[in-house]
Amino acid sequence: MANPNLSQVHVDRPLTNMSVAYIQSEEAFVCGKVFPFVPVDKKSDKYFLYTKDDWFRDDAQLRAPATESAGGGYDIDNTPSYTCEVYAYHKDVDEQIDANADIPINMERDATRFVTRKLLLRQEIQFVSDFFTTSKWTGSSTGGDITPSPTWDDPTSTPIEDVQVQQAAILTNTGFEPNTLLLGFQVYQKLIRHPDVIDLIKYGASPGSPAIANEAALAKIFSVKRVIVSKSVKNTAAKTPGSTTFTGALTAGKNALLAYVADAPGIMEPSSGYTFMWKGISRGLGTTIAAYRIPMPWLGLETVRVEAEIAFANKLVGADLGAFFSNAVA
Repeated sequence: MANPNLSQVHVDRPLTNMSVAYIQSEEAFVCGKVFPFVPVDKKSDKYFLYTKDDWFRDDAQLRAPATESAGGGYDIDNTPSYTCEVYAYHKDVDEQIDANADIPINMERDATRFVTRKLLLRQEIQFVSDFFTTSKWTGSSTGGDITPSPTWDDPTSTPIEDVQVQQAAILTNTGFEPNTLLLGFQVYQKLIRHPDVIDLIKYGASPGSPAIANEAALAKIFSVKRVIVSKSVKNTAAKTPGSTTFTGALTAGKNALLAYVADAPGIMEPSSGYTFMWKGISRGLGTTIAAYRIPMPWLGLETVRVEAEIAFANKLVGADLGAFFSNAVA
């Protein structure tokens, strides 16, 4: 055997050009994509709601010479309100551990990514609870939630027609045609392989290429401006000392939401939902997740706390502008 051997000429040490961390991409989250953000100066406040019924009555009448015109008015509800809740999370970066960390570990950088992802996940889960669940939306043909029968994973189902029926219902109920279709990932998987969808795109496929749809193709097929797919995942297993238990679950479930959404908040601008973002936290950085460092010298001269916070309120301001498909696939 030749000496020196391999173990004598090399001592294993961490690589400096790669590491592994399961960090979800921001693209997987839909909480900032579906409804417009409304930056607000106060933590809580009210907003005006023009009542719908007065604007859709056919009240104009013929006017005879030398007579007054027909007239009327409309009501405004000044009671709707919002309250932005403040969420925060931190991780302490110990002075001694930071000083002893090997490259490519950067304790403050890693802590910043850790706490911001925690808040992004909290915001996403709250989005699902406030918008993407049952007993919220009233714009459907039945006035409530819909479970397709058969469900859209069945080849004999008719998802395109099912959505068209609800598009007509929302238009009839509000005067606005839905422009957004939000899908849970499992629903998206089934729809892009549904025979009705494949039949509509197969002639556009290149010779020898499979006819597989994507979000853009689904938007054209369902006659909406955009199709958004939720891909965020949460760990439902509680943390226990000495273990690394992970039980992954898709946050959005097997559901779909058809809705009219404004491009941006505005005066007298209807939208199925808005997210109010309070600017009063983090020295005015509250329109997004704000992260900052807090010196903690009593824990060690260079010890710091990396903390992040966000303040928001999800408001379903137009329940009749949306139709919710519950358990759209089995």
